[in-house]
Amino acid sequence: MNRGKPPLLSKSRFLAGLQCHKRLYFECFRRDLADPVGEAQQAIFDMGTRVGQLARELYPGGALIDCDHFHHNEAVASTRAMLPDSSVPAIFEAGFRYDDVRVRIDILARADDGKFDLLEVKSGTSTKKEHRPDVGVQLYVLEGCGVPVGRAAVAHLNREYVYPGGDYDLDELFSVDDITDELREKQADIPSALEEMRLALQCPEPPDVKAGKHCSKPFTCPFYGHCHVDEPEHHVSRLPRASQKLLQLLEDAGIEDIRDIAADFEGLNDVQRRVRDCVVSDLPFVDAALAESLGQLEYPVHFLDFETFNPALPVHVGTRPYQIIPFQWSDHILDQDGNLSHEEFLHDGFDDPREPFARSLLKALGTSGSIIVYSSFEEIRIRELADTLPGLSGDLLALLDGRIVDLLPLIRDNCYHPEFHGSFSIKSVLPALVPDLGYGDLEIREGVVASAAYAEIVQSGTAPERREALRTGLLAYCKRDTEAMVRLFETLRRSH
Repeated sequence: MNRGKPPLLSKSRFLAGLQCHKRLYFECFRRDLADPVGEAQQAIFDMGTRVGQLARELYPGGALIDCDHFHHNEAVASTRAMLPDSSVPAIFEAGFRYDDVRVRIDILARADDGKFDLLEVKSGTSTKKEHRPDVGVQLYVLEGCGVPVGRAAVAHLNREYVYPGGDYDLDELFSVDDITDELREKQADIPSALEEMRLALQCPEPPDVKAGKHCSKPFTCPFYGHCHVDEPEHHVSRLPRASQKLLQLLEDAGIEDIRDIAADFEGLNDVQRRVRDCVVSDLPFVDAALAESLGQLEYPVHFLDFETFNPALPVHVGTRPYQIIPFQWSDHILDQDGNLSHEEFLHDGFDDPREPFARSLLKALGTSGSIIVYSSFEEIRIRELADTLPGLSGDLLALLDGRIVDLLPLIRDNCYHPEFHGSFSIKSVLPALVPDLGYGDLEIREGVVASAAYAEIVQSGTAPERREALRTGLLAYCKRDTEAMVRLFETLRRSH
């Protein structure tokens, strides 16, 4: 049965349709199937909103069309009334409709030649491939409505901007990439793309689109969980670092389940072949070399984890957009007799945390003993601190002189459990090897959420009781990370 006239499209729906027609169909008719928005994703959305609001200050005196997306017709009417008013230098969230496509323009700025500049604001530090159709469909609608556009551009944060303190220098903080010419070359493709989307929306059932790489590129689809719910537990996409070529070979062979891969199947690397063997046998694998490596550690052994934040809008003098700032560490210390102790640091104050972080870290780690980490993250941060704090550089770099032991490559190269499901992150490895320890009892369970929590702590308007609750959550989360490494170490050390 034909659905009749398809629903109106929008900029976001157009982009959804470019990624996958099934996603577009669900966006229009089955939003109830979408995955819930997690705290980490919401924190990213919130930062994007803040950057967008700040970008408006590039145009003092600009006017905001204050209508939500449920009142698009009102936004169009308000925009139409404001366009001829030359006293308004810019319109924020201007609303337009053309060819049954609705758009809201982040910034529509009046130029000196009587034309308008279309600016799409992004909170990243560059113009990406996926931004071009985003701005392109806006240009299509604007010019379809008869609005003369002189420049279509992406305004994004300037990665080279160094915050001097005080108010941001907005002309330096933002970079504007003019992409008008390349967009005009693609404008003729938009009507046919829209027509294909409308045809898909007229079908009584969602389009039959197989899951694939497009499910997570350029963004993870909000319906990812729904479209993957019927996949086998050990789907071939869970092979670590599986290339598109390998996945295509498996698809051509009609193989969806890792358990169906033949032992002599060509194209698997050593780790992927180990994954295949463990999944087929439903047995874990631990190479004796892992326990031997862990047996060579120097005591006291430090289990170290950092928490950091990388605000899009820098808050400390001398830092850049998205520069990673460590603010917290946790250290579980195991001595030769098996005694375990714990030390921790969480910066308390609104000033730059890096120097007190580094000084407290050096005191805790001392000058001897292996330092166990999970991934190269901590080592990279220590090198950055050494560059930033020349007075501490020698002591910081000494921490890296043969003391760092990274559990991640040790596990990846020497261990696999079917319950890893292709991932070697600590959040995947821990429940498989240490099932009685997890993160489910914590208020903060992800690094991105921890970053957002600290960013909230250092906002002057955060209430004292809220700040204390966030501190408690951060201390528990970082401590759990190093506790997890201790338990993994103990489990793997006994595995030979």
